[in-house]
Amino acid sequence: LSRWLSPIHDETRLQRSSMRNERSPKEIVIAFRDEELRAFPKLHAISVQNRPNLDKLPPVVRSEADLAWDRQAAAFEVMAEFRRLRQSTCSLLRSLPDDAWKRDGISRREHDWTIRALAEHLANNDVRLLADLDRALERSGAREGIAEVSRARLPELRRLTP
Repeated sequence: LSRWLSPIHDETRLQRSSMRNERSPKEIVIAFRDEELRAFPKLHAISVQNRPNLDKLPPVVRSEADLAWDRQAAAFEVMAEFRRLRQSTCSLLRSLPDDAWKRDGISRREHDWTIRALAEHLANNDVRLLADLDRALERSGAREGIAEVSRARLPELRRLTP
């Protein structure tokens, strides 16, 4: 994510979608952050409680002030926020013993989650959003004039790290 976005110095290419009804690169980064905001409280609750009721967790709702910040913030600021959240998630997952990955939380609104299922959900969401971001950056022309290593497309990167 950082390798793709950091070399792009024209913020307008990250703020705007090149096609109608598609998200801009910045909106995709916001989607990364928002999914992490939804998943982390569940992961934390399951890791510290026995079979917590996940429906009792406060819903993640962005306030008007949060939404206003999202509109005015640069994509790099949103990416930094996502990075901090992801570091917390990774730290929590690294600290768990192997048998804790089977721990679960219950929910009648969604479905029951295990720590493993939430981690897999985040990984699958990452692949989906990275594919969206790859297409958005390619269509917007945001990669023009940047180093070849930062123009690597997702399929190429996935071959390097399956």
